[in-house]
Amino acid sequence: MKKTILLFLTISLQTLSAQNYDTLVWADEFNGIGGVDTTKWWHQTVLPNNGQSWWNNEIQHYTNRDTNSYQANGALYLTAIKENFTDQGVTKEYTSARLNSKFAFTYGRVEVRAQLPTGVGTWPAIWMLGQNIYEVGAYWDVQGFATTGWPACGEIDIMEHWGYNQNYVSSAMHTPSSFGNTSDKGTQYVAGASTGFHTYALEWSDEKMVFSVDSIIHYTYEPSVQSPNTWPFDAPQYLLLNIAIQSSIDSSFTSSPMIVDYVRVYQSTSIGVTETSVEASKFYPNPTNGKARINHNLQNATLTISAATGAHILNIPDYQSGTNFEVNDLASGWYTYTIQGTEQLIQDTFVKR
Repeated sequence: MKKTILLFLTISLQTLSAQNYDTLVWADEFNGIGGVDTTKWWHQTVLPNNGQSWWNNEIQHYTNRDTNSYQANGALYLTAIKENFTDQGVTKEYTSARLNSKFAFTYGRVEVRAQLPTGVGTWPAIWMLGQNIYEVGAYWDVQGFATTGWPACGEIDIMEHWGYNQNYVSSAMHTPSSFGNTSDKGTQYVAGASTGFHTYALEWSDEKMVFSVDSIIHYTYEPSVQSPNTWPFDAPQYLLLNIAIQSSIDSSFTSSPMIVDYVRVYQSTSIGVTETSVEASKFYPNPTNGKARINHNLQNATLTISAATGAHILNIPDYQSGTNFEVNDLASGWYTYTIQGTEQLIQDTFVKR
């Protein structure tokens, strides 16, 4: 499979957004062999519903086994399998995998090129959740970021597919204003969704979400009033890839994979620079090579910089707005910074070249 990392954002004939997301800040091209890259992904396996099942009457176990998620031929194979499997004292007849990214970000463009599984009762998804979600066994909950329940954390469904509706995909938003069987959604017919690769994309700005398949837009979420009820999306979210199994699964189903060619996240070089809100911190320059500074309006602020794993690697107490600090020793990649003030916490990401 031919692999090309795009270091610039390909713009289709149909403009998706006025924002130019031109910097690749995180990606997995799945060029390895065997298990997934555990520096980038976390297997979420703990049963959350009183330790008995997943939500939505799903009937699978998620596992961390290579049989359910592995790399081969330049792609990720995330595979649902019919098999008796016992875990956490519970036996189920199907297994699959649910991956959390060890990367969280605010605003940007997500591109996932994938081929979907087949089978009535299969339910694959490419989606996002707030880094602050309370969810047992989720990566960022384990790392200590959990402060908020669902749907107040916000959920962004970039792509959902149900095997009973073979060539249709859906994108949806879940917020306190509309969740579960949400009214905030759009669909698109995708010929050959399970026989060929298609690019599922989200463009996320501070004003709206734009969803597309192969550069064809099918849904835009842009609430007229932004509030915590309609827009809990000014804070970091992380990516999830999974295949759930519904109770309506076809009795003849044996196994089927979602094959993912790549996952890429782009941001604008101007993110964190343009002054748009007195409540937001401004990291400059972003990306950075050596020295950096952050403008903020918090009192008694402590600056913490964390790696993709969540590990804290730099801590500056009493960080004054606009003061330069060194990042020369950081390896190239993305980082999270947090500024904790007396009454407010601000968090965002930056890129070290």
